[in-house]
Amino acid sequence: MKYLIVGLGNIGREYEYTRHNIGFRVLDALAKASNIVFADRRYGFVAEMKVKGRTLILLKPSTYMNLSGNAVRYWMNQEKVPIENVLVIVDDLALPFGSLRLKGKGSDAGHNGLKHIQSILSTQEYARLRFGIGNDFPRGGQVDYVLEDFSDEEEKELPAKMETCGEIIKSFCLAGIQNTMNQYNNK
Repeated sequence: MKYLIVGLGNIGREYEYTRHNIGFRVLDALAKASNIVFADRRYGFVAEMKVKGRTLILLKPSTYMNLSGNAVRYWMNQEKVPIENVLVIVDDLALPFGSLRLKGKGSDAGHNGLKHIQSILSTQEYARLRFGIGNDFPRGGQVDYVLEDFSDEEEKELPAKMETCGEIIKSFCLAGIQNTMNQYNNK
């Protein structure tokens, strides 16, 4: 059984540690913990890992955030992954910093990466792991905020949160979305 795990972010050193790139960072942490490396492939950086007989295709799209759907569609088709086995990791302004919420479907909530995925796939029916980045910015400052680096205090908390994300990803693939939501969404 195959799963496509997509971490949203923007390519380039200037974006590497920004709030908007938490999807990339979660997958980087999972890959490091699993001793696998990403290869530069079509539409993104891809790594493959096995978890108890399941194959996880980790994807960091190289299309920039606003065109993420192109990479998702390509790799779903390439690896023959059904929509119910797709999980997208995304930053979320509506959640306090470090909050993690798994959802089976939903709106794009104004997130350009999710908006493009929804447009390309013609559905909102795919799982997403929302990583709270908070919303401590002045009116009209949303773009600058998501493209800023995390604070030093936030950086100290990220490793533990990213480890939990790895547990959620594995549970999604092994136990299913409902069991995983029940286990992790109330923490």
